[in-house]
Amino acid sequence: MLSLAEENYLKAIYHLHHENNKAVSTNDLSSLLDTKASSVTDMLKKLADKSLVVYKKYQGVKLSDRGENTALKVIRKHRLWEVFLVEKLNFNWDEVHDIAEQLEHIQSEKLTDELDRFLDYPKRDPHGDPIPNKDGQFEVANKTMLSELEIGESGICIGVKDSSSAFLNYLDKQAIALGKTLTVKEKESFDQSMLVAYDNKVLRLSEQATQNLYIKPNH
Repeated sequence: MLSLAEENYLKAIYHLHHENNKAVSTNDLSSLLDTKASSVTDMLKKLADKSLVVYKKYQGVKLSDRGENTALKVIRKHRLWEVFLVEKLNFNWDEVHDIAEQLEHIQSEKLTDELDRFLDYPKRDPHGDPIPNKDGQFEVANKTMLSELEIGESGICIGVKDSSSAFLNYLDKQAIALGKTLTVKEKESFDQSMLVAYDNKVLRLSEQATQNLYIKPNH
């Protein structure tokens, strides 16, 4: 059985690898996990000894097949618990991440499978991220950043890159949620902000906001 810290490392390596599509550096892990580089190196050696990662000094780290399967199981639990908290216990989408971080380490496979069945096998969590099934398979959506759309183009909001409470609170204040259709009316060359129309209103969004909203373009 893996420790909580080991599972967190596997999950972090998975996310960083899929974000950048390359081997993950010790510094990137150190920054994400807010841990000293020497501690990261020690953990990577331990995970390599358990055949969960492929680690070469100065060349970064990748998950082995076994390591990726383990990471996907943790991610599946995390995202299922987020759905449960929002849909069944009426939590807001900005409240669930930290609680799911604790619940994702429950080891009972039967509990996870029953939770999945109870929720009717959801495909996405409250932030739009795909939920792996029992076999680690998940749907890959056709998506782009809102910042990539041109004037006159529109798309449906299907996820957020930044799932921090601060950003989710900001979206709530602006009444931007998953499923909303956003249309780009104007792009400001000075600061890359956008004038976006939705629900019969128009709002100026900063570059920071538009680079953190995933959109499924309407073509």
